[in-house]
Amino acid sequence: MSVASIYRWHAGVLEPLEYCDMTDTSIVAADSWLVRSGTTLALDLHRERFLDAVTDSSDARAFWDAAIAAIPDTDDWFPRVELQLRGDGLLFVFRLRSAPDLSRSIRLVTADGDPRRSPLTKGPDTGVLSALRTVAQQRGADDAVILSPDGSVVETASAALLWWRGDALCAPSPELARVDSVTARSVITLATALGIDILYESVTPAELDGLEIWSLNALHGIRIVTAWIDGPSPAEQPGRLGVWRSRLERLRRPIRPGES
Repeated sequence: MSVASIYRWHAGVLEPLEYCDMTDTSIVAADSWLVRSGTTLALDLHRERFLDAVTDSSDARAFWDAAIAAIPDTDDWFPRVELQLRGDGLLFVFRLRSAPDLSRSIRLVTADGDPRRSPLTKGPDTGVLSALRTVAQQRGADDAVILSPDGSVVETASAALLWWRGDALCAPSPELARVDSVTARSVITLATALGIDILYESVTPAELDGLEIWSLNALHGIRIVTAWIDGPSPAEQPGRLGVWRSRLERLRRPIRPGES
């Protein structure tokens, strides 16, 4: 059974938000992560990304701690924290949501344009990116790939992209504006520790033809790209995805210090 509860941060406590009127509301910052039986991946990086994006860091830290304390130790969850601008005021909102079904593979299509207005911050472009995914689904894909003005692959509407050239792991050039993906960052850090070469590239979709391509986000972890509609033909090295998904899974830690 799917569960979703919404809370607002008021007078130092989380209170149920019974009515959520989104009129005249915009998202300043947001973050979400997968919790499985009280454990998650790189929660400190999610915290850092969210706090860096908000203005009142002291209140944000207290709100964050209260949100973490409210997540159950059992079952799978996909919680979300937000800083909303409502009229002239700011409001912290916590959404406790059951985790949806997860998948190991994904189909992509190239987006017709780039609707992002705040490409470096997670949250403000939530609405337009959701609309981009809807269009992708209407075209038979799961997600849409955003390109830079010169046609370079940047990210998808909901995930980071990495790819393999032989034994080297590749990522979009740092000069391409995108959200700092916690999952991609974790994979690159792990690959570096294992002595794997990391290459940063500005490439067009056509230049990814015949390569193994990964989509990465906090919900699904690493997913293999099995198709790119009207784009490159992806490949897969048998066994590699499973090895790396297992490596990432072993990095999960309790969401609250002192728990095991």
